[in-house]
Amino acid sequence: MTRSRPASTWEALERASAAREGAPFLSFEGTTLTFGALRARALAFAAALAERGVGPGDRVALFLPNGPSYVAAFLGTHARRAAVVPLNTQYRAGELTHLVADSAAALAVADPSAAEAAGLAPLLPILDPRVAEESEGAAAATAARAATAATAATSAAVADGGPRPDDLALVAYTSGTTGRSKGAMLAHANLTANAAAVVAAWRWTEADRLLLTLPLFHVHGLCVGVVGSLVAGGAIDLRRRFDAAEVLEALGALPPPTMFFGVPTMYARLLDEARERGVALPRLRLWVSGSAPLSPETFRRFEEAAGQRILERYGMTETGMNLTNPYDGERRAGTVGLPFPGQEARIVDRATRAPLPDGEVGEVEVRGPNVFRGYWRRPDATAEAFDPDGWFRTGDLGWRSADGYVTLTGRAHDLIITGGFNVYPREVEDVLRGHPAVEDAAVVGLPDADLGECVAAAVVLRDPSTSDAARAALEADLVSLCRASLAPYKKPRRVAFVGDLPRNAMGKVRKDAVRALLAASGSPG
Repeated sequence: MTRSRPASTWEALERASAAREGAPFLSFEGTTLTFGALRARALAFAAALAERGVGPGDRVALFLPNGPSYVAAFLGTHARRAAVVPLNTQYRAGELTHLVADSAAALAVADPSAAEAAGLAPLLPILDPRVAEESEGAAAATAARAATAATAATSAAVADGGPRPDDLALVAYTSGTTGRSKGAMLAHANLTANAAAVVAAWRWTEADRLLLTLPLFHVHGLCVGVVGSLVAGGAIDLRRRFDAAEVLEALGALPPPTMFFGVPTMYARLLDEARERGVALPRLRLWVSGSAPLSPETFRRFEEAAGQRILERYGMTETGMNLTNPYDGERRAGTVGLPFPGQEARIVDRATRAPLPDGEVGEVEVRGPNVFRGYWRRPDATAEAFDPDGWFRTGDLGWRSADGYVTLTGRAHDLIITGGFNVYPREVEDVLRGHPAVEDAAVVGLPDADLGECVAAAVVLRDPSTSDAARAALEADLVSLCRASLAPYKKPRRVAFVGDLPRNAMGKVRKDAVRALLAASGSPG
């Protein structure tokens, strides 16, 4: 099938269905949808939206677990030239109220009982996703008729011939850890440009089968996993959620997966599960990590266990994928690599916005066809996020090596200034994670009367049964390790041992919650 970039997600499905109609695309809990069957279900869903008056420019909220219904609703909404608003299924009324009101969604697609339990039902009309499954047989039969009849049936559901490249495809809300979450407006051209870049960079083909356990309400699972698979013409083994034991079994199933996309916590748990079972991790064509920093320690452990290096990449809700370690070439631990094809990245001084020389830490800015159109109903935030030349200010800090690899050091708002010196949390976290007793660590700044801020660390131990006496000795050992490895002002002045680090749905550590934990943990050491 052609590898030219489709104009929209719907065109990506149309192309894949025309070229490989009977080929399996989506496997889920014992059922498989071919490309043709997915197209039929998406058309049935688009027809259901049309009956409810949903059309171009409207927003449709998806409050669904992973499954074929999510993919069909996503594509069916696009067939109507409407935009999808993904909702985290763990959210409840307090969180959903803002998203529903801000997006002004026309309706939500959800199981009625789940919508009621979450407090979503009173907020807007609910469309049961089973309406498409009930109509699926009729839609499939229609698609098999003579060409003129099929064309007429399609045009009845696909609004105005289908979405244009500049049509709004997605209003994806940011995590909102520093305030109310904002809706990032992604057009079809953004999604397909990014998918095409990923497909090219990672050598993704129709021979690939992706084991996908990421939540589809996030751009990692939806825009990289699903849209990327459509553009490549490959298949997906979709799971309801990540479960380390289930993933290990799936890795040995037939047909076997060739790719796995995960976040660092998934890789750590997969390694632990394989060790406990005494089994080896199989070789896949590609293992990819993103959505949160992958520690050099996990990178090293995985290479020892699987005999392969994870490919780490960097992306955002607003941009999709920005940087990637090379498919062919060095996958360098602790870095997120170089820009994807057709994209640009640079490091700038946060005050002057001038580009910095290699080796100096500054803010990462990116530019390219993948970058979003701005924040929904927030022209102020949009203007603040872009410079006049179209560079997007990511809010992430990092530096670039002489050969172009970018290393992230943390979020700009997480930078610690202690006694007038800058401390980048990741460099301290990487030292702490290198201690054999440490499973994970998160470093933040806490208010300090003398220094302005002091460096504080929340540490998860590999052995949670470690005694209090041993923990006291270990705390001193960790501070000494940091003092020996880093400048003295970077050592933690407060260490708290915690059972786990607070994370969002994608495994990213919530630094605001870490600060709250540490603020209540005692006096500086």
